[in-house]
Amino acid sequence: MNPEIGHYALVLALAVAILQTVIPIWGARVGDAALMRVGPALAVAFFGFVSLAFAVLTVAYVQSDFSVLNVVENSHSLKPMLFKITGVWGNHEGSMLLWVLVLALFGAMVALFGSNLPATLKANVLGVQGSVGVAFLLFILLTSNPFIRVMPAPAEGQDLNPVLQDIGLAIHPPLLYLGYVGFSITFAFAVAALIDGRIDAAWARWVRPWALAAWAFLTVGIAMGSYWAYYELGWGGWWFWDPVENASLMPWFAGTALIHSAVVMEKRDALKVWTLLLAILAFSLSLLGTFLVRSGVLTSVHAFATDPTRGVFILGILVFFIGGSLALYALRAPMLRQGGIFAPISREGALVLNNLLLTAAAAAVLIGTLYPLALESWNGAKITVGPPYFNLTVGALMLPVLFAMPFGPLLAWKRGDLAGAAQRLMSALAVGILIALAAAYMQGGGPLLAPLGMGLAAFIVIGAVVDIAERGGIGRVPAATAFARLRGLPRASYGAALAHAGVGVCLFGIIAETSWNAERITGLKIGESFEVGGYELTLARVEPRNGPNYRDLAGVFTIRRGGTEIGTIESSKRLFTARNMPTTEAGIRTFGFSQLYVSLGDELPGGGIGVRAYWKPFVTLIWLGAVIMALGGALSLSDRRLRIGAPKPAKTKPIKDKPASKPDAAPAPAE
Repeated sequence: MNPEIGHYALVLALAVAILQTVIPIWGARVGDAALMRVGPALAVAFFGFVSLAFAVLTVAYVQSDFSVLNVVENSHSLKPMLFKITGVWGNHEGSMLLWVLVLALFGAMVALFGSNLPATLKANVLGVQGSVGVAFLLFILLTSNPFIRVMPAPAEGQDLNPVLQDIGLAIHPPLLYLGYVGFSITFAFAVAALIDGRIDAAWARWVRPWALAAWAFLTVGIAMGSYWAYYELGWGGWWFWDPVENASLMPWFAGTALIHSAVVMEKRDALKVWTLLLAILAFSLSLLGTFLVRSGVLTSVHAFATDPTRGVFILGILVFFIGGSLALYALRAPMLRQGGIFAPISREGALVLNNLLLTAAAAAVLIGTLYPLALESWNGAKITVGPPYFNLTVGALMLPVLFAMPFGPLLAWKRGDLAGAAQRLMSALAVGILIALAAAYMQGGGPLLAPLGMGLAAFIVIGAVVDIAERGGIGRVPAATAFARLRGLPRASYGAALAHAGVGVCLFGIIAETSWNAERITGLKIGESFEVGGYELTLARVEPRNGPNYRDLAGVFTIRRGGTEIGTIESSKRLFTARNMPTTEAGIRTFGFSQLYVSLGDELPGGGIGVRAYWKPFVTLIWLGAVIMALGGALSLSDRRLRIGAPKPAKTKPIKDKPASKPDAAPAPAE
């Protein structure tokens, strides 16, 4: 397929995006229903043209078309087919095209599945989404065109970065972008509401599914990226507070707060101004992450580009959308009618506490990430803000959130009974205490607070179970009645409980791995052994191998426990010949929820080879907990109430001093 077709498709996509930005918003402004109806067709066309461009680039990679500069710089004819395909987004230009593809996908989904939205709101949402598309298509076409030709075409490519030649590249970036870019829709809903000057509980019902979808994808994307770095980089860690890791965590904090704030707004018609701000901040932090990865202002294994010109362009996009939306927010927010009041001890109060602490955690990560950059630009001083700062600040802020998590769902709206909620959680507290005592006894030492952390994790998990049991009336009503109640509960209730339980599972894994992991670094010759975490590892053999585009030196270890051989584990050092770049392929053996991790080092001068080994108790619960959280979000999304949105009654009330005669005014959802 001719690469020029992809270039022309991007130009056509830009033209369509410009029309999508102007026509629907103008139609909403003048009340022209015909112009507003053009928006969905333009959004679908926008998605179609970007999909065509992405398909053309994919074909160029699959066919090893080395007349395309992007393919030359990031592919090789001997590269396995899977990595040829994933190499499409394993570089700056291709990943930006994927970014815009996901943006167009969400716009098309609103166009196709937003039939229940008021016409004015839908038109404004698609217009705002189109404006984001215009900005990033201009960025691609002017600074990051993936279809640039090179003449004469070289006979071979330079290959993809060896670190990226892994199955994780096929999963992690698409999931992360579905989360990152997914918050563009909540941003568009917020700006659209500010443009129209009206927002109510129905708006929260409409925006919550999109926030949930983006949050679930971002949760899995972050977890997958963590596991990818854990096994691919060979360093044995699962989170390093790298600036680019932080760039994905900040919108996750803001998105989590947005989901909970939208619940309060939907149920109690409160926190309207705050919810709007969170919708803006979640996508703003996503844009900031895009800037950090692609501007060259930091050095990271995750960074895509170091071209200052691109950084200045993205900074301009950042200033326009973040500054423009916040300016509109400052202009419109005082005009919005506030919702109902509530007592501090209530479900709303618990969710407000959740919001404040999550937002403070995002701010702490933002400060720790940007402060070294700001200081260096100010006086040239280079400092590093590392894990001690982030662990202390974020940990301190998240601790009350985690402890309050089981209480929130058990408190009543408007005014709750804290003592009653605590009484219903006594069983969960008892289990937490038993787990803490058991952890302290079994470990026989170690960090003092670790058993308490594991007890808190168990308290969160059992608290989620108690929430569902209380809703069903288990223990208070006959079993048949309780079963009928449980069967009638909305899926969103089960989804929330599942997501909360996932947080507890994840916390359990984090506490166990960071508190009781074991590490051993040694040099071995064939036949020699060492011990780590109660396992004896013996270097059985070292053998050279050849892969499709690399040479491999593999070390095979036998594993014994109590003198009995229970298996083998294999680690290797690879040299990718095209780039002459080595990588470490860690050997991992899972026992229950724990893992034995072996990383092969360099050959030693006196013979033998360096080996780094870890025992990581319950480490897989970290990623299992994240998957459970995302499944909770997906289960909530399957709730029919969220899929159909808010009903449309005949009359609505305006939220400011303007006529309420618009036929598409947003209704309040039924309780």
